[in-house]
Amino acid sequence: MFGIVNLQFILNLIKKNNVNSTKTFSFFAEIKLSLQNKTNIIMSFSDLFDSEFKSRNKGHFSAIVRVAIADGDMSAEEKEFLDKLAVRLEISAAEYEEILENPLKYPINPPYLHAQRLERLYDLSRMVYADHVLGPKQKEILTKFALALGFTPGNVPFIVDKALSLLLLNVDSDTFVYEMTHMNK
Repeated sequence: MFGIVNLQFILNLIKKNNVNSTKTFSFFAEIKLSLQNKTNIIMSFSDLFDSEFKSRNKGHFSAIVRVAIADGDMSAEEKEFLDKLAVRLEISAAEYEEILENPLKYPINPPYLHAQRLERLYDLSRMVYADHVLGPKQKEILTKFALALGFTPGNVPFIVDKALSLLLLNVDSDTFVYEMTHMNK
């Protein structure tokens, strides 16, 4: 944008001072147009990234909503967690309501980075354990989401057991990711 502003200033000076060189004027006009086109291309890539980011966040949030309503009842603690998570994931109020009405609308988009998968697993694990009751249903739900997040199927039972044991210890997100990353060492 800085280059376009400077070129516009030069073009205005040429016009104001009645410079008769149409070649000079057209040269700077071409450069300005070229920079505008490149800026538009860059902005479209940025928009694409923002769109993908928002889509992933909606998918993650809807997965957590599915866990929250899996038992047919959403506790006050689950609602509070969802409210905080919506802010953290930049979910608007309209999107929040839409996802609550139909959480299956958005697919689970697993993150590419292992650390981000673990962070998502932490959020899902907390929601599964929000009622402070662990049983076969909670383990089954978390197993499904661990698979959907892209963890290796052969490792999922160990990952789920470790995740739930860390929640029993009430660890924070950083400790959870660290312990999960180093669970085989």
